[in-house]
Amino acid sequence: MASDSSIAIAVAQFAPGDDKAANLEQIRDLATTAAARGARLVVFPEYSSYFTPELGEHSVAAAETLDGPFVAGLEAIAKVLDIHLVVGMLELVEDDHRFSNTLVALDPRGGLVAKYRKIHLYDAFGQSESDWVVPGPIEEPETFPLGELTVGLQTCYDIRFPEVTRRLVDAGADLVLLPSEWVRGPLKEQHWRTLVTARAIENTIYIAAADQAPPIGAGNSMIVDPMGIELVTIGEVTGVAVAWIASGRVAEVRSVNPALGLRRFGIQPLES
Repeated sequence: MASDSSIAIAVAQFAPGDDKAANLEQIRDLATTAAARGARLVVFPEYSSYFTPELGEHSVAAAETLDGPFVAGLEAIAKVLDIHLVVGMLELVEDDHRFSNTLVALDPRGGLVAKYRKIHLYDAFGQSESDWVVPGPIEEPETFPLGELTVGLQTCYDIRFPEVTRRLVDAGADLVLLPSEWVRGPLKEQHWRTLVTARAIENTIYIAAADQAPPIGAGNSMIVDPMGIELVTIGEVTGVAVAWIASGRVAEVRSVNPALGLRRFGIQPLES
């Protein structure tokens, strides 16, 4: 049962395609379902605005500014449903041949309360995201409040770099959102579950990880609590999953496992 200080959040899983209007319609429908179940924040996958299995010039052409029609559509959804939305999109940049892999966070008034441009690009497992994507700058993390919780953002491949999540925790985050397009492959689902759970446990935080549905994505979107418990999980289908979370749970776990207070190393960016 939810306590007075708890709040419902949701992960939404679908397989976006190359029709931005259709993707926005799916976002609206899934967000509406999540809000009807009580969710105050809904997290969508990476590349939710536009996606094809192979990046290319068509991806660059699909990129938009943060005040373009896709974000305007998200603003309208957030306002109508009175919720926070976090969604991955292709953002237009000055480079004519690349784009930014960007997350946007909208509040219930439709305001842009945080953004994050993916730092660690997916140049692994035979992929080369950096051919078409500009890496995000290393700058102070943008967070936003959700009830008594502080929310931070990171994207997909970032989860393989534990310092990214730790840096968000140092900035005050006790809920980290992880929009992803976690490509299916040998052992990839195992990696996904292990890494998401590890980041939650070692930082004593909640993680809400929203992946794309198959056939390209691995699915298995989930919300994990500060003790590493999977509160909800979506399998391979399109849908939403809602969990109630609370700052009191973070405090409770940290009283038992004060690992953050006992650490002896900090996080510093490498010189470029």
